[in-house]
Amino acid sequence: MVYNNSREKAFLCARAALDHKALDLVILSIQNLSTFADYFVICSGHSDRQVQAIASHIEEKLAQKGLYPLGIEGKREGRWILLDYGEVVVHVFYQPIREFYDLERLWADAPQVNLPPQPRKRKQTA
Repeated sequence: MVYNNSREKAFLCARAALDHKALDLVILSIQNLSTFADYFVICSGHSDRQVQAIASHIEEKLAQKGLYPLGIEGKREGRWILLDYGEVVVHVFYQPIREFYDLERLWADAPQVNLPPQPRKRKQTA
C-alpha cells in the first residue's frame, strides 16, 4: 500500500509508537507553519532502551508498508531520536529530554491532530 497522504502516514507512525507503549503521544499539523514537513509525531519513553525500541518498531512497521526514513538521528544515544519520513517527522524522546526541549511550546501555533480509532477488523464468516 502506498501512503500518498501525509496525514495517514502520521497516523501510521503514531499507532506504531503506541504499539510499544509510547507516552504522551502528540501529532502536530505544521503544514501551514513549515516548508519542510506537514506533521510532527512526538512521543516519549521512560528510558533510553524504551525510546530505542519505540523508534525501531516505527521503522519496522513502516518498512512493512514500503516506507523508509530519509534520515535517522540519535538512535545510538536513545535520548532524542528523530525519524525523517519526508512530510512526517517523528520525535521519540526520553521523557526528561522532552521536557527540556518542549517542542510543543516551540510549535504552539501548530494545531494538534487527534488520532482516530483504528478500524476494527471484521470477522470472516464461514
